[in-house]
Amino acid sequence: MKLEYTAFSEIGKRYTNQDVWRVVDMPDSHRTLLVVCDGMGGHSMGDVAAQTVCDAICNFWEENPDYADSPQKITEAFKKASDALFARSSIVRPIETGTTLVMASIESNHITIAHCGDSRCYLLRNGEVIYRTIDHADPHAGSERVTRCFFSLNPEVALPDIAQFELNSGDTIFLCSDGVYKAIAPEILTARLQDNKPQECIIDVVKFMCEKFSTDNYTGILAKIL
Repeated sequence: MKLEYTAFSEIGKRYTNQDVWRVVDMPDSHRTLLVVCDGMGGHSMGDVAAQTVCDAICNFWEENPDYADSPQKITEAFKKASDALFARSSIVRPIETGTTLVMASIESNHITIAHCGDSRCYLLRNGEVIYRTIDHADPHAGSERVTRCFFSLNPEVALPDIAQFELNSGDTIFLCSDGVYKAIAPEILTARLQDNKPQECIIDVVKFMCEKFSTDNYTGILAKIL
């Protein structure tokens, strides 16, 4: 299956952008990896945490092209990323820092989705949401305290939820940080993602709504299975 994608990452109303995204295309193994990380607010070096974890996951995929996508592979990659974050945050002295992560690995006609935190992945088909990650967050804790993430001083919280699906031509995949979905009503977001328009036009609409209503950085990757 072929895939086309468009991505964006904007600072929004914050002083810095602590979101990170990356797409790794591996044509020899018929695999594409999509990753979005959102550095934790309230802690130092959120942008560094997001970049460190994103790079570690992507590097693991690139270094293991023959390793079929599986829960075991996700678990190993998350361990590598946790170790990388601890090492990066302890160069001078241990620093509390963390990041969420959501990823989707497309291997031939299958997709493996994993997340830790409140960044999301949507899988949409024929006007319906086939799957949506469930946020690791406490909705009763004011600003929704994240209950799982990559955290430098507690690697045990980086426990992923994993889901696998068979893909169909025409499926839409959308990964985003919370700055996107908190700014747009759910039914409006999922409807706009499936508009019969070029991807750039869809992204322009999403970015316009985020610019008006988001109070955070906002990042997304929109992919279409052809």
